[in-house]
Parts: sequence; C-alpha cells; structure tokens
Amino acid sequence: MTETTTDTTSKGTPLGRRLVLGMVGLGVVGIGVGRQLSEGLSNTVASVAPGLASVIPATGGFRIYTVTNGYPEMSKADYRLTVTGLVDRELTLTFDDIAALPQTGITADFQCVTGWRVNDVPWSGVLLSDLLRESGVKESARALRFLSFDGVYTESLTLEQSMQPDVLVATSMWGKPITREHGGPVRLYVVPMYGYKSLKWLSGIELGATVVPGYWEQLGYDVDAWVGESNGRSDDPIT
Repeated sequence: MTETTTDTTSKGTPLGRRLVLGMVGLGVVGIGVGRQLSEGLSNTVASVAPGLASVIPATGGFRIYTVTNGYPEMSKADYRLTVTGLVDRELTLTFDDIAALPQTGITADFQCVTGWRVNDVPWSGVLLSDLLRESGVKESARALRFLSFDGVYTESLTLEQSMQPDVLVATSMWGKPITREHGGPVRLYVVPMYGYKSLKWLSGIELGATVVPGYWEQLGYDVDAWVGESNGRSDDPIT
C-alpha cells in the first residue's frame, strides 16, 4: 500500500458530521471513519478527506487517525499542559514539569474500536490520579474533559474512571518519546477503553460537575468505551 503524504504544518479543518455520514454511505464507518474500516478504502478516504489521510497502517501495527488535515506539531520546549476547572490549584505544566513527577510504566494492549489491536505496548508517564493530587480536586468535581492541541478533538472520563491506576498521561512509548504521529509529546492512555478515549496531543484537562461527551461520542460512540462491553463489540477485555 502506498503511503499518503499530508501537509503536517497546519491544524487543518475538522471533519464534519456531513462528511462522516457520507463515508458511511461508502461503507466506511468507525473511529476516524467508522466501525468497519477497510484497508482497501484507505486511499479513497485519503483523497476524499485530507484530514483522514492517516488511516493507512503505520509502524508497529498501529493505524494512525486524525480528524484534522495533518498532525499538529508541538516541541517539548513549547509544550504546556493546563489543569483547570474544579480544582484547588490550577496548573500550567511544562514537559519538564511532567517528567519531574513520579513516573509509572504500563505495558498493555491497545484496542481500536475498528477492530485492530496491538499487543503489549510499553508506555510510561504520570498517572492521571497523581496529577490530580497535585492540583487538588474540589468536592463538586465529577468529570474530566480533555483537550487536544489540534484544536478540535476532545474526550471525557468520570472522576472515578480518572483515578484508576491504568489511566496514564503518557510521555514515552516503546521506551522512546512519543512521536508526533502517535500524539506526542504528551497524550492520554486509558488502558481498558477503546483507543478513541486515549486522546492524542493532550493540552488541557478541565474538571467539571458533569461529563461532556467527546468528539466521537457526539457522533454516536459510547461515552463509557470499555473494551468488549461497548459500541456493539465483543473484543477480549484488556486487563
């Protein structure tokens, strides 16, 4: 399969609901483009939707999806992560600040809602629960909303889900810095949920009183995206 090159210097244009529905008509349905993603349609999708030019397989068994025209770029020196909302102390963290916090390694499978799975991927970074302890959480907080520096993608978790020991603010993958294509320099990794919950290019965490559905949930995906227990799928759970 021929690799498709995209303009990766711009945040690009978000993929609209009309375009997604049009792809459903092509038989392309699921995260990035649908639940029955076909390799044979990758080049067709790329020509129809520049923001989806990365649905072709990438190294390591991953397929890399983006809902904008290309991958956003952020250097470690310029990176900032904000923690705001219903917290005791609002935080603005540099990459070095995150690296200075206690680090945790997790090796687990990565399961996409479209069906593919990559086994035993080693990640490291800061447990989200540890980061929340740094900021302090107000009693009224019930949910977290995650923002991407692509300017479009969002995700959410309940506070209870966020405090579990398998939710990571990740800075390393396979023992190396997370690449731009995989969501670096910092991304979210939610072990027991489908990949669309593991937001790439993490730039902000907002604590609020209610769950705000993320990008794909607004297009019909399950908010609680447990592997094997949601989105009409029966994949083996990730433990």
